[in-house]
Amino acid sequence: MAEQVNNVNSPEKLTKRDIFRGWLRWTIAMTWSTSSERLQALGFCGVLSPILEKLYKTKESLSAALKRHLMFFNTQGNWGAFIPGATIALEESKAHGADVPDEAIVGLKTGLMGPLAGIGDTLDWVTLGPILIAMFLPGAMEGSVISALMPLVLFTIPATFVSYTSWHMGYSKGKESFTQLLESGKVSDLIMGSSILGLFMMGAISASMVKVSTPLSLTFSEQTFALQEILNKIVPGLLPLAAVLGVYLYLEKAGPKYVRVIIALLIIGIVLGALGILG
Repeated sequence: MAEQVNNVNSPEKLTKRDIFRGWLRWTIAMTWSTSSERLQALGFCGVLSPILEKLYKTKESLSAALKRHLMFFNTQGNWGAFIPGATIALEESKAHGADVPDEAIVGLKTGLMGPLAGIGDTLDWVTLGPILIAMFLPGAMEGSVISALMPLVLFTIPATFVSYTSWHMGYSKGKESFTQLLESGKVSDLIMGSSILGLFMMGAISASMVKVSTPLSLTFSEQTFALQEILNKIVPGLLPLAAVLGVYLYLEKAGPKYVRVIIALLIIGIVLGALGILG
């Protein structure tokens, strides 16, 4: 009878299909339940729930595992896929009797979510995304549907590859492999170069796409001078630069209040345009 109970309560063996389906859930549904209190915690727990149900067969052990993954969590989805992959490896070892403290599992998540978010945001959103948009934006502005869709299509290919690779690397090699990569210094060099390239691209996009001008003129000794022409001779693109820097400084101080910024720019544009200050 005791042997039968042990069999019932024994963890099931995870298959390649379980790992793949976990990655698929992560890719599709990770951010569906993002909340202001715990950010991605509920999504993280939901992704791992089917796997945890196979590993922990008692109500108490499963409840404890779910609580571990309802704590605050936030990272970048593609590169951050390493974390749930490594978490599954630790949970699997723990379920099969290895001495893996709860603190080690939680510490893995909290320790890596920041660095991986920094890497992913820099390489994906600051570098690759702007480059692809800059490549196809002229065609999209001319009405090309293909040009409008190509950045999304081309971004998805490397993003999916990185996510899939990171997930399986985390599961197969665990925390040590990525720690070694971080300590090697190669990732830091890659981030630095990508950051510089990303800043160049964002500057180019801002200069070409942000349009701010003024129709005001100055009169001296019966001669009229267009203020915009004077500004162009001093610093070409000074007004667009001021608009971009103003938005940046506000977001830096107030946080990601994008809707508020859009409404404010709309109101400022309408008011200053009606007063003849901006053209």
